[in-house]
Amino acid sequence: MTSKSAAPAAGYAVGIRDPRLDFFRGIAMFIILIAHTPGNWLTLWIPARFGFSDATEIFVFCSGMASAIAFGRVFREQGLGMGSARVGFRVWQVYWAHVCLFIAIAATMVVLNAMFPDGDRNYVNQLNLGHFFDRPMENLVGILTLTYVPNYFDILPMYIVILVMMPVMVFLARIHVLLVVAASLAIWLAANFEWLNLPAEPWSERKWFFNPFGWQLVFYTGFALMSGWFRPPPVDKRLFWTAVVIVLVIVPFAYFRIHREVEFIQEWRTEWKFLFAKTEFGILRYIHFLALAYVAWVLVGPKGDYIQPRGDGPFARSWTVILKVIMKVGQQSLAVFIASMYIARILGAIFDQVGMTHFTMLWVNALGFALIILVAYGAGWFKGQPWKKRKA
Repeated sequence: MTSKSAAPAAGYAVGIRDPRLDFFRGIAMFIILIAHTPGNWLTLWIPARFGFSDATEIFVFCSGMASAIAFGRVFREQGLGMGSARVGFRVWQVYWAHVCLFIAIAATMVVLNAMFPDGDRNYVNQLNLGHFFDRPMENLVGILTLTYVPNYFDILPMYIVILVMMPVMVFLARIHVLLVVAASLAIWLAANFEWLNLPAEPWSERKWFFNPFGWQLVFYTGFALMSGWFRPPPVDKRLFWTAVVIVLVIVPFAYFRIHREVEFIQEWRTEWKFLFAKTEFGILRYIHFLALAYVAWVLVGPKGDYIQPRGDGPFARSWTVILKVIMKVGQQSLAVFIASMYIARILGAIFDQVGMTHFTMLWVNALGFALIILVAYGAGWFKGQPWKKRKA
């Protein structure tokens, strides 16, 4: 991607939603639900099994793009102070969503332990929450101050820290967009050298699993593209096939059924693990994601034309319905993400009770999909504030 302008004032996204953004965010939400459901055989077929990047990159990248749409106009029209206030309000919302999600899941795990005391699962320990219940007063303060961040609950705190950085990035972009590049790369490098991270718990040296100082790179890549700070790469056959080759070459180094059987790949993964580390967002994750994103961007066509329904037959009508559902889930991604983290634990408990067969895998996953779709439409309905509309 190339710099759009070296002028002090960078461009900002107008408040127009790109259908491709909602489509890919919707796809990511379904993948995230699958990935977080314990014992789900569909996890064998999610993108993470075939490459270094996964649905987390999609979610963070698209969140960066969506943030440029949501906050860019405020920064442009009302200034840095009001834009910072708008971001601060979003941080406040995400913070309490994180706190409430933790309390809801922790309480539910206690209930599940009480409901199935003779089962093989200890649901509290399954999420490594024993420390929390051993010293609840101390750890409750840790939850509220984000100094205690259990692994399952680390994505929203990461998102909070990245959002807090936004006014600084916008300020730098007003001076010159290359300052944003320099700052983002410097922070990312510091994270990869393990100079920057945050404590995850008071009783050990463990750090946040999702290091926000590493992951901000992919977020602000999406933010910069949607803000108009940089032009997207052109649609070019050579570039497209180069990206395809990168994606395919990485498959044997990521797919467990291959790399476990090839000794030199195992040795390479052990020696060069930092290149694709998830915590610090290793460089190969970034390269793989950019290649995969470019391929997907080209395949869906300009403005997503190739995924739009064509004709008026049964297939076109069915695809129209499916597309609307996926995009609705993508439009309400924060609400859906929070709900999916909770729903995934319930689905895992259902698997424990009904067993794991082809039939149960089918209907339990279908139940999960139906629930997050219901959440998406419910969140959209509430956001529309129907109580303010007068009846005709």
